[in-house]
This record gives sequence, structure tokens and C-alpha cells, in this order.
Amino acid sequence: QVDKNAELVARWYYCALSQEKLRRPIVACELGRLYNKDAVIEFLLDKSADKTPMEAASHIKSIKNVTELNLADNPAWSGDKESIKGDKYDDMQSARFICPVVGLEMNGRHRFCFLRNCGCVFCERALKEIKSEVCHKCGVPFQEEDVIILNGNKEDVEVLKKRMEDRRLKSKLEKKLKKCKPAESASRQDTAEDSPGPSKTKNQKDSVNSSSGEKRQIIFTKSSDNGNSSVPGKVNKAASTTAKRSIADSEEKSEAYKSIFTSHSSAKRSKEECSNWITHTAYYF
Repeated sequence: QVDKNAELVARWYYCALSQEKLRRPIVACELGRLYNKDAVIEFLLDKSADKTPMEAASHIKSIKNVTELNLADNPAWSGDKESIKGDKYDDMQSARFICPVVGLEMNGRHRFCFLRNCGCVFCERALKEIKSEVCHKCGVPFQEEDVIILNGNKEDVEVLKKRMEDRRLKSKLEKKLKKCKPAESASRQDTAEDSPGPSKTKNQKDSVNSSSGEKRQIIFTKSSDNGNSSVPGKVNKAASTTAKRSIADSEEKSEAYKSIFTSHSSAKRSKEECSNWITHTAYYF
């Protein structure tokens, strides 16, 4: 059987990818495993053919898949300075980091988790006892899906894996929609240019109406002329005859009515009233 203490030390004190001691900056993946950030960057940059496949980092496709942790230092931790000579017992249960709310040490004895939005690390007991929708340390709002348990058991890993897959599928769909939107807008503009606009249709209707109006007018002139042809010249002749009739009717009217107009003899000036200069005005004639 695997020694539980040795397993806890391997998980909480060493990088899951390079098997080196954890040192800042420390990052965590979406499954809750701890890594050194430089080890993850080297793994992503190494694209050689003989690259050894790592099960611990097979789900990490880019640096966006990991979150840099905001850890709180343990004031009681003295580090490796006292055990340099080898004459003192090195207590591996004293952790380097603690929970900033409760104060429990992050040594694997207690369940710890971090928030994806800000990277702050807390004990699970702190989140349960002090329920809040805002981070206790930095004040960033978070949801239940953003809480990721560090080094959880098999059930926790399965739940986190399902969430990770759903999140990645959602991001892919959003990217596809963003790409489809400009294509749809371009196709709509093309169809708008090809189809006749409302102004064109209106003009066409107006032309039809005007043509129908001309037809009606021509028909009216036919009925008024008692069988005369609907030639534009003849229509103008009919209009001139009506104008002559109106002038003849005006001659029959009274002199008082005629004196209103400048064409009447009373409105004309005599030769004595006219000036020496020839001015072509209504009063001259």
C-alpha cells in the first residue's frame, strides 16, 4: 500500500508535471492539480516529435487552461534553512501556505479550493461557514461552478472534468457564432443591394398611376369632343377655344368689372402723361 503521508507530500509539495518542489509562481489546472508555472510553459513550448506524453498535463492545451494562485504565506513556516546541515528533523506536515480566513495549513489534511476568476485559495470549511457570493480576499464575484477543489478525490475529479468539457464546448460554440455573424451581415447587404428598394417600387407605381391618369384624360377629351381623335394638338386647340370663349364672356361684362384690369382704356396713360423715355411697362401701352 502507498503511504498516505508520502502521497500527500507528493501532491501538495511537488509539481505534478516536473516533480520538482513547488515554488512561486504556482498555477493550478481545471482538475485541481498543482504545477510550477515555468514547467507548464516549457511543456507547451516543447512541440518536438519525441515529446513524452504526460497524463498529468494532457488536458492543458494553452496557458489559459491554468490559473495562477494567490496564496497566503504561513508565518510559522521557517523553510528549508534549518535543515541544511541535516542535524534536525524536517517536519513535512508544516505547510508553507495557509487559509487566509480560517488559518488552517495547506498540507493535505484539510480540503482546499481556489476560485477560477481571481485565483485566491481558501479552505473548503471557510467557504461553507462564511457563505458569500464575493471572494473573501479580493472581493471578486464568483459562482458555484468557479470553485475548483485542489487535489480532490476521484469523484471530485470526475465532476471537475465534466465541467471543464462543458465549458470548452460552450466557448467553441460562441466562437463559431462570432464567425457566422459577419458572414450573415455581409450576405444580407448583398441581398439588399440586389433587391429593388422601396423608392424604386414607389416610382414604378407612380409611373403607372401617371400613365393611367393620362389615359383617363384622353378618354375624357374624346367624350367632350364628340368623337374627335385624341391627338395632343387637337387637345390644345380645344383648350384655346375655351380661352377665347372666356375672353368673349368678359367683354359682355360691365365696364366697372373691366376697369379692374390694366388692359382697360381707363388704366392706360395719355401721351402727355407718358415720359420722353420709352419704358416698356404695363402702364406704357
